[in-house]
Amino acid sequence: MSATPQDLAELTGCPKKMTYGPCGGVRDDDTCELDARPCPFAGPDADLVRWAEPPAAAGVPQSALLSAAADGPVVLTDLTIPAYDAAGLAAVVRTLAGSCDAVLVGEHQNRPDFPPALMAALVADAGGVPWVTLACRDRNRVVLEQELAGLAVAGADGVLCVTGDIRAQGMRPGVSQVFDLDGTRLAAMAAASGHAVAVPEAPAAAPRHLRPARLVEKQRAGAHLAVLNHVGGAAEVAAFVTAARGLGLTIPVLAGVAVYTDERSARVLQNFPGLHLDEQQVERVLAADDVRTAGIEHALSEARAMLAIEGVAGVNLSGLGSGDGPMVGAQVKAEVGRRIREDR
Repeated sequence: MSATPQDLAELTGCPKKMTYGPCGGVRDDDTCELDARPCPFAGPDADLVRWAEPPAAAGVPQSALLSAAADGPVVLTDLTIPAYDAAGLAAVVRTLAGSCDAVLVGEHQNRPDFPPALMAALVADAGGVPWVTLACRDRNRVVLEQELAGLAVAGADGVLCVTGDIRAQGMRPGVSQVFDLDGTRLAAMAAASGHAVAVPEAPAAAPRHLRPARLVEKQRAGAHLAVLNHVGGAAEVAAFVTAARGLGLTIPVLAGVAVYTDERSARVLQNFPGLHLDEQQVERVLAADDVRTAGIEHALSEARAMLAIEGVAGVNLSGLGSGDGPMVGAQVKAEVGRRIREDR
């Protein structure tokens, strides 16, 4: 299939109304993450959707994380927090202090929380360096523009621009889903607003052969940093990064490292299409006499393997860390992050 972005925008079947697809939720059989409908951007005849606008202006905005990535390996840690709890957020950020270069504030279809600009301010007030996820699911273009302006005032170090998960069937069925933009177009808008911009990519999601080139197109749209979804092992990341660099990728790449120390924190990471873990390794960790220690040691080993890959500038410590609550999860991720940083 060879089509222009305008053609693809008119295709029926994509519930996210994407122009620059596919998202990271394509299943191995080329179907949508939501149900069995075929993804219009996947399949045996799928072709790359190229960025149709002029390439983004050269130069990198001021950012503590990007500056650190230029000097050595960095750690970006997922911020798992109790919803609508400013004090709980501050406690988690303080627990992570000294273990990472920045925290990644997520945005989930089943766990709403404070708006992104407020989240950035709360993280900064607690002493953290906030990289804030901005998704297109719940906001039209005007509100996304407002959030970008607010994030600049609130002191966000950077913005992760994503299309966003579509809500699962039965999840708030009376609430609309917007998808005025997709993640690539949002990245361009954020870069034009002066933000340091990160974008995700899913090396293990279908169509795998287009994923390296798709990340290069996101770079052309304005991305300054790539954050990769989980894959089965370091060899897959190495192959992906080599392919992307060969196609012209120059921005830093952070590899995903799954952090889990019990059944719940492991299974959560296994439930997302396009995200792959080493299933045998998961079972080995869960079968250990001391699962917490085994999970921490595995995350540390995986991080070291990822950081040994040429072209990988850091890791994203991703996941709950623990099923025993945000504070215990933060303690787990803090230990992993501190030990990674001790290696530098």
